Amino acid sequence: MVPHIARRTLFAAPAILLAGCNTVVMNPSGDIAAQQGHLIVVSTLLMLLIIVPVIALTILFAWRYRKNNKTAKYEPDWDHSTQLELVIWGAPLLIIIALGLLTWISTHTLDPYRPLSRLDAARPIPAGAKPLVVEVVALDWKWLFIYPELGIATVNELAAPVDVPIRFKITASTVMNSFFIPALAGQIYAMPGMETPLNAVINRPGEFEGFSANYSGAGFSDMRFKFHGMSAENFERWVQATKAGGGTLARSDYVQLEKPSVREAVRRFGTVDADLYHAIVNRCVDPKQACMDKIMMTDTNVKAGSAPQHHE
Repeated sequence: MVPHIARRTLFAAPAILLAGCNTVVMNPSGDIAAQQGHLIVVSTLLMLLIIVPVIALTILFAWRYRKNNKTAKYEPDWDHSTQLELVIWGAPLLIIIALGLLTWISTHTLDPYRPLSRLDAARPIPAGAKPLVVEVVALDWKWLFIYPELGIATVNELAAPVDVPIRFKITASTVMNSFFIPALAGQIYAMPGMETPLNAVINRPGEFEGFSANYSGAGFSDMRFKFHGMSAENFERWVQATKAGGGTLARSDYVQLEKPSVREAVRRFGTVDADLYHAIVNRCVDPKQACMDKIMMTDTNVKAGSAPQHHE
């Protein structure tokens, strides 16, 4: 009786342990993340078409040709079967072709630079729909979100209306980081001096976890924020509350905010310097510093002006 109970416990243990896992990646609330989850499932099933038979045949052969099985046919001189070779090489080749085609299509469809073409599998983007622009800055060790069209900003809090396309513009202040909201879309890197776009949409209201998925120093593990999917009415109320109760985020305020800190509380800013994000990307928050885009433009103009002249 005891061995029987032990065997049941052994088989049930993995299910009990997995029951506590957060499977948000496989059950997301945003269309991009849903397509990525579907890609994981299909790819896994295609690979299992080879993995499962190989494991089953390994066990079968080990059992059938065990030492004390005297009925197994012994053929020491056998070395080739055309039919078996076709199966061994043909099946994996077909699966690799299928995976390659699936990956090629998905790579273009889920390109983070590509504007969205649908809200979900059943609904296209409405004609004339305007995306919500959010500028994301990875700081040490917190997240700054700027809504340039709304004139507000937040620290460690992000909100967006349901079924409205979101266009993120992502950068970092010091070191490379990674922006990741599993319920919304896959992770994407944030790099200083560069801007990385991400297009996504949230399809269900709720509170979702966002965090840094790339080690960036001592406070990395606490670099988390809440993403709120809201109805249009609730999002508008959130915007108005932020404008009414938030402070001011000027360049001098950003310089203080940029200093390393851990477990930063949610902060809201009702007004933001209109050129702050541009200055962050181009490394010129300090007015004494020249912006990278202007430096590069000057270099380009100098090189163009010094190019050798050709005369007929």
